[in-house]
Amino acid sequence: MCKYAMVLYKPHYACFNCRKTFKRRLQVDIKRGINTGDENKPATCPECGNVMADMGLDFKSPKKTDVKAWDHLSTLYTVGITYHSCGCTGPGYVPKNSDELIDYLIRVRSEYLQHQHFWARRKSDPETQSEIAKDENENAVFLYNTPREARIGTSKRPKYDASAAQIYWGRQIRELDKKIEQVKSP
Repeated sequence: MCKYAMVLYKPHYACFNCRKTFKRRLQVDIKRGINTGDENKPATCPECGNVMADMGLDFKSPKKTDVKAWDHLSTLYTVGITYHSCGCTGPGYVPKNSDELIDYLIRVRSEYLQHQHFWARRKSDPETQSEIAKDENENAVFLYNTPREARIGTSKRPKYDASAAQIYWGRQIRELDKKIEQVKSP
């Protein structure tokens, strides 16, 4: 059972300028049964007034004096790495410094390139059930990570738009390239 499915927890927000974190009150804590929609508004820092980063329920903040850790958290947030999860397994791998972050992003980029190359080499979809089963067995990593816009068949007769898949993975690679540049140039 997911840890966060049974109880409402307050979301964790961070202000990188003030190096402070806050848990945002839930509307249900303030007025039982009345929803004013305040939870949908961006959280602002009570100290400086800037919009705060939604870091997820698994976030644990470093000490205020640990400037290096706060700078790294800001970089992680900039490239889209936060501490959101359902509570079962935690947020997953979170790089500990900028070098690890760059290595991680380069590994992910390499995986995306493999996906793009797979779709560039794919000639046609299998026709018979035995060919479909063999294709799913040999290429499961690529087929199960196919974007929705490239899936044009049914579950029993899967068909894929290889050019749409190539375009999708190309976009993903370009987005990662931008993130890598952001981390490399502070």
